[in-house]
Amino acid sequence: MEEFISRVTQFVAVHGVWAGPIVGLLSFGESLAVVGLFIPATAVMLAIGGLVGSDVLAPLPIVLWAIGGAVLGDWISFGLGRWIGPSVYHRWPLRAYRPMVARTRLFFRKYGFMAVFLGRFLGPIRATVPLVAGVLDMPRRPFQIANIASAALWVPAMFLPGILATRLAQAGIMVIGTGITELHLFAFGAGIVLITIAAMAIASRLLGGSRRRQRNRSRRVGSAGNPR
Repeated sequence: MEEFISRVTQFVAVHGVWAGPIVGLLSFGESLAVVGLFIPATAVMLAIGGLVGSDVLAPLPIVLWAIGGAVLGDWISFGLGRWIGPSVYHRWPLRAYRPMVARTRLFFRKYGFMAVFLGRFLGPIRATVPLVAGVLDMPRRPFQIANIASAALWVPAMFLPGILATRLAQAGIMVIGTGITELHLFAFGAGIVLITIAAMAIASRLLGGSRRRQRNRSRRVGSAGNPR
């Protein structure tokens, strides 16, 4: 895994023109149903963020490619869920991940729109939330709003740590032509990272709470069906 990340980063550093398409493809793969479980796009994006921070790569094209890949991956996963339907849960390879799929279904049934938005920041279920949303026939417009909004936040959050680490390791805090300092960039990046961490914490808490409520409901149903 480390060798793969190193090779991709070195290739992008030498062939900067391919940086956007490569990042877009990795972002697409990580957002694609099931496939995303095996693609280390997040680690590569962190490494490429360092190249952006050192001015080896231009940030805007890479960010746009990554957002486009993430949105397209979720969109295709959503479409597959609508097309195949509930039988997808029992097919390879999802049948090998039944506990994760069950948690995702419960999470989505409880929180709908917010499950799609927050699911982007939860690695274990990121690759299955859009699929489940499609299977459960979520309306297209709310799904796309959550899809695009979450991608627009997730992508910068993946690049910013590498950018900030590189910038702050350079010649200290300096004034840029616009009057914006590295301190401003750091504050902005820290805010994005904190929002991301908060979103992940909230989603984990909601998911854990929904699982506890489901267990309690099951116990109540069992007690009602077996009176003393």
